[in-house]
Amino acid sequence: MEEGNWMHIPDGFLSTPVWVAMWLITLVILGYSVKQVNGRLSEKHVPLMGVLAAFVFAAQMLNTPVAGGTSGHVLGGVLTAAMLGPWAATIVMSAVFVVQAIVFLDGGITTLGANIFNMGLIGTVFGYLIYKALRDRARLPIPIAGGIAGWIAVVLASAATAIELGLSGTVPMGVALAAMVSVHMVIGLIEFGITAVVLGMVKARRPDLLEMEKI
Repeated sequence: MEEGNWMHIPDGFLSTPVWVAMWLITLVILGYSVKQVNGRLSEKHVPLMGVLAAFVFAAQMLNTPVAGGTSGHVLGGVLTAAMLGPWAATIVMSAVFVVQAIVFLDGGITTLGANIFNMGLIGTVFGYLIYKALRDRARLPIPIAGGIAGWIAVVLASAATAIELGLSGTVPMGVALAAMVSVHMVIGLIEFGITAVVLGMVKARRPDLLEMEKI
C-alpha cells in the first residue's frame, strides 16, 4: 500500500467478494441516508454541508508525519456528524471520497465502497453514536466528546481496513491489524485535536450551528 496514505485502499488490494460486499453495505447506508435527509434540510443545513465538505476535503490534503515515513490526516466523519447529524454527514463524506477517487485518484474505484465505509461512514454512523453517548450519558463537553469519538472512529476505521485486507488475502490478518491499529492509535490523536478544536470554536462563536436539528 502506498506509503503515507494507508487508509485509501487502491484497486487490486481487495478480493472481489470483499469489495463487492463493501460496495453493497455502503450503498445501503447511503440510500438510507438520502431517504432520511430528503425534505428535511433547512436553509442552514445546505450551506453548512458545503462548508464542511470543503473543510474535510482540504483537511484531508494536509498529511502529518507520524513514524517510519508514514503520515496521517484528519478524517472528519465525527466532526461532520456532530454538526449535521449522521445521515447528512454520510452524504457529505461520501461526496468527498468520490471526488478524491475520481479526480485525484486517491484510492481505487472498485475499493471506493470500502474507502467510503472505512473513512467516512464509521465516523458518521458509529462515531456519532459514540459521540452522543459521551454527550448524553457521560455528560462530557461537546469538544471532548467529539475528540474522543473521533479518535475511536480512526482506530475502528484502521481495524476495518485491516480486516478487509486480511479477508482478501492481501496481507495476514494479524499483521495487518497490528500494523494498522498501532499506527492509527497515534494518527487518531490528530483527529482528536482537530475535532475538539473546531467544535470548541464553533461552540464559542456560533453555538446556533450546534443546536441545529441533527439529521
